Amino acid sequence: MMEDTSAPETLREETAEGAPEVAEHDRTAELETQLDEAKKQVLYAQAEMQNVRRRAEKEAADARAYGATNFARDILSVADNLARALSAIPAELREDEKLKGLVTGLEATGREIDSVFGRHGITKIEAMGETLDPNKHQAMVEIPSADAEPGTVVQEIQTGYMIKDRLLRPALVAVAKAGN
Repeated sequence: MMEDTSAPETLREETAEGAPEVAEHDRTAELETQLDEAKKQVLYAQAEMQNVRRRAEKEAADARAYGATNFARDILSVADNLARALSAIPAELREDEKLKGLVTGLEATGREIDSVFGRHGITKIEAMGETLDPNKHQAMVEIPSADAEPGTVVQEIQTGYMIKDRLLRPALVAVAKAGN
């Protein structure tokens, strides 16, 4: 007996012909998925590079603006000592012809320090008569006062300074409290 084998061959042919299309379709879908993933990774990498670049630029700008902070703090003590020396000279010695040149030189040095501070963005904190600001002032003592509102700076013990928009040194102050 002879069997009809043509039907299975036809089935095999259809399956064989259909398989490459399915395999190629699966491969195309897989490649498209990989391409989408690669595009996402490139976008993430670009965003990360932008963030790194911005962060580096900000750090460089901060280093330029605030790099001299420690040096400036050290120089403040020199400025303080010069101011104390000038304030300690009595008026009669200021008028003495022998000391006039010395006093004038010390005053000029004080003005030059202030000028250098100004060129580098270092400014004095105005404290007298201001309301206590813990971001700029450090209260050292409370003084009873009938003239000033409680919390108002009534005495400056040590001048405070800012470097650009950052605190370099707080002003040491005495603050008014309600009088007894």
